[in-house]
This record gives sequence, C-alpha cells and structure tokens, in this order.
Amino acid sequence: MVLRLSELKLPLDHEEADLAPAICKRLKIDPAALLMHRVIKESVDARRKSAIQIAYSLELELQPELERQLLKRFKRDPHLQPASDTRYRLVGQVSPGRPAPQRPVVVGAGPCGYFCALVLAEMGLKPLLLERGKPVKERTADTFGFWRRTQPFNPESNAQFGEGGAGTFSDGKLYSQVRDPKHLGRKVLEELVAAGANPEILVKHHPHIGTFKLATVVRGLRRKITELGGEIRFESRVTQLCFEPVDGGRRLCGVELADGQRIAAQQVVMAVGHSARDTFSMLHEQGVTLERKAFSVGFRIEHPQPLIDAARWGACAGHPRLGAAEYKLVKHVSNGRCVYSFCMCPGGLVVGATSEVGRVVTNGMSQHSRNERNANSGIVVNIETDDVESYGAHPGDPLAGIAFQRHWEAKAFELGGSSYAAPGQRLGDFLAASSATPAALGTVKPSYNPGVVPADLGQSLPDFVIEALREALPQFNQSIPGYAMDDALLTGVETRTSSPVRIPRTKALESVNTPGLYPAGEGAGFAGGILSAAMDGIRVAEAIGLTLLRQEHPGEPSGSACDPA
Repeated sequence: MVLRLSELKLPLDHEEADLAPAICKRLKIDPAALLMHRVIKESVDARRKSAIQIAYSLELELQPELERQLLKRFKRDPHLQPASDTRYRLVGQVSPGRPAPQRPVVVGAGPCGYFCALVLAEMGLKPLLLERGKPVKERTADTFGFWRRTQPFNPESNAQFGEGGAGTFSDGKLYSQVRDPKHLGRKVLEELVAAGANPEILVKHHPHIGTFKLATVVRGLRRKITELGGEIRFESRVTQLCFEPVDGGRRLCGVELADGQRIAAQQVVMAVGHSARDTFSMLHEQGVTLERKAFSVGFRIEHPQPLIDAARWGACAGHPRLGAAEYKLVKHVSNGRCVYSFCMCPGGLVVGATSEVGRVVTNGMSQHSRNERNANSGIVVNIETDDVESYGAHPGDPLAGIAFQRHWEAKAFELGGSSYAAPGQRLGDFLAASSATPAALGTVKPSYNPGVVPADLGQSLPDFVIEALREALPQFNQSIPGYAMDDALLTGVETRTSSPVRIPRTKALESVNTPGLYPAGEGAGFAGGILSAAMDGIRVAEAIGLTLLRQEHPGEPSGSACDPA
C-alpha cells in the first residue's frame, strides 16, 4: 500500500533533506520505518507574509504493518489517506492483425486537437490531423517577425493559427478547475513531460511551461502521433464539410480543403480555437447548430513586477523559491457587471494576437523564467449573449458575438494609428476620463509589439464596459497596494478571452444535428485553457474510439461518395 500525506508545511528556506525528518515528526514514526517518499504536489502558503511556507503532498511507502496502524490512528485526519491510482487507461485498442477502421479526421493542432489525435493514435485508429497554419518553427518566425515589424502580418500564421494553437504564445498555464475523475489531466501533464516539458509541472500547484518550451513540446507530441501511425498536415484549411444523402437526410462523409481536395471521413473532430471565425461561418452556412455564448472583453494592464511581488510576498519578495508573483482579482460593480483578471502573466509581455487584417487584439505571454520587467494581466468585463444583439446580421444571429469582437478590434486598430500598434493609456488618465493623449506614457514602459500609441481608451469598448472598469480598478488597490498607480499602463483591446460561440453536442459528444461531427475544445465552447482543452480532446477521442472499436466489421468499405485522400 502507498499512503498519501497532504498539507505538510515547511519554512521557505528549508532544504530537500528536511522533508523526511518532517514526515517522521508529523506521523511520530521512526526514520527507519520510512522506506520511500515522493513529492506529488507543491504549493506556496502565503497567508502570513511574515512566515511564508511551502506546502507538500507526498506519497509514502512504510512497513506494511505500520501503514495499517497509521491509518487506524489517523482515521479522523483527512490529510493521511491511502493513495489513489492516478494512471490513465485507454478505453480500447484495435486488435493485432485487424485493419483499423476508416481514419478519423481531427481539425486543429492546438492542445485539444493534438491530444485527441494522440489518444486516437494510441488506440491504433491512425488519425489524420489537419492544421490551417504552419509548423511551430515557421509559425514562430512569422509571429515574431510581425511583432518586430520585420515581416508583414500573415492571417494564416500568427499568435492564433498554427501548430500548438493560441496557447503556444501565452504563459502556458497548466491548471484547471474541471472535475477529473478519470485522471485525464494527469495524462496530459505526463505526456507533456515526455515531450520535453520540465518535470516540475507534475508537482507544482500552478504549473506553467512558457512559450519557448511549449514550442519544443508540441514538436514532441507531433513526433509521437506520427510514430503511432497518425498523420499531420499543415497549411490545410478545411473550408467545407462533405455530406452524402441517406434516408431522406444527409450523412457526414468527409471534409474539403481550401485547395479543393476532399478527404473521406465518417468522424470529424472540430478542435478549432475560438479565433476560427471563418470556420464558424462555414458551419453555420452548412446548417450545423450553433448558439451564442457569453465571453469577456477588456484591456491588458501592466505594472512593475516588483510591485506585485511585494504585495504578494512581502519581505520575502525576490526569494528564488517564490519567483515572480501572480494575482487573481474579481469585483462585482454597481452596473451589474463582473470585472476580473484574466490570464495573468508574471514577468511577461503583452503581445499582438490578432488573426485578421485590420484589427488589433492583445494577449499576454511569459517565458518559463518569467523574468521580464512587467507583470501583465487581462482586466475584463463579462459580455452576455443579449449584449451583442445589435451587432448581428439578424435577431438571434449565433455569430453576433464575433461581429461584436470584430467591431471593437477594428476600433482599436484605428485608435492605434491603423498600423497594428495598440492604443494605450496611463491608468490615472483613464480613471480621470481624460481624453488627453500625451506624447509619452508614464514610467511603466509598454511591452506590446508592434508598439503602443497613446490614445483615449474610453472610446475603445462599449460604455458599460468602460464604466465597470473605471469603478473596479481603484478597488483592486485593496488587494494589491499600488495597483491603481497612475502610471500603470492599459493597452487595448483584449477580446479573445473565450469563444463567443458554442457548438452544442449530445451526450455522445456529437453535434446535436450533425452526427459524425464532434465539436471539441475552446472554439466549440467546452474548454477554457490548455489543460481543459487537452482533456476535452481526450474525451472526444474516447467517444470516437468506443464507437469505432465496437463496430462488428471494422475496415470494410463504407460506400462513401467522398474522394479518399
């Protein structure tokens, strides 16, 4: 038996060798009885800034008789329990010697698409993954070239489109609040480590990878998928679903690419991100049920990282075990809106994240070291489905949220001088409702590339959003002293917090009116971050795998009218 001990706390300056004696002291056992201990979770307890501690959860092996005695003695203590089995198990595999069924097609090489394809490949189903953008190396060159103004903006290869998805140019956060009884999250983390991520992500309470490390990891995932028999094609944008008539209706039989090529498939996973607006329009035109979904918009705010460190860590700020401090803020304001921090990036950069010509979008990004001078975070306001009504082509238009986003992204482009520079404003001027646009900003230097132009951000979003932000931002000072400093920098606009569209699905994870189509991940409205998107990809792979592996005669011709690839 293996035991799990949680909430074992040690001072900030402890050494690794201090763990075993602390375990023995906590359990009141002889050191010789502790056969093995392994850290499985590590977090910072900073509730008392004068005495910050590191909290551990550990797995222990003890002498068997002692294990039984301890469980009896600590039966009322929830912090000592038998360890649970966190291994992920495939739902099934193609039997040796039997041909695989017609291969599923996965659209989108973000975390959802990659983990869906990986698990399908592990089942022996040889998936084909189609990505509209480029491999991560070429994509990175295009994206950084745009930021540095050495290359023109490429609408097919940027911070949103390409191998790795939107999360490639982010902080690489790897935690989620979704329930996970099947340990899908553990599967994701272990595969990321096997692909090149730092093993610390397996134990840190709030793990992250960082942009450059993510680029390495996605190449490792690609290699494993292809070694298992899967195929990945880049610069392959899906422009149509293909159908064949059946019993007075229609049946999905494949996809068509921008170059006119048709690929046969009876199972198609739509794992596109929330910026695949043309794909949503295509699905809507082809009769796939879509609906509006709430999302949020706002600005990026930048502070000196030492200010955040001091507020979070007190006198311990700068300690190497702590690193750059994060924060999480939320405030409900008088107009009924919720204002909250989103995708906070310690020691990071504000980056250009547009995927369309003539629009400005901001996002945050950090390297693994998190050692840039500024902390940045989205500060955003909730947008409900009724708020976008006037932006739709017709009442009830499921794509009205996209039109809303586009409207304000185009306004930000205009305020920034129509050059992909972003509009920015000192927080003090924004709170004073000042339309003044001084030639220079304050002491907090902007990190956004391709550049920041001083502007009146009061014009850059709807009045109710501006009103909510002006009320909430000063109140955040109560949580982080100095947060409302006049020279804090706001950069607009942050609009891609989550998908404004949901593609509803059945309990079998298929589209409610298009059998064989599997909406998945962030773009379909079923995830909110790298980890939850990857987990949703695994769920969809399991649903497809169970369907295909239960077929009585896998691999027989389906009679599809689609041209095979």
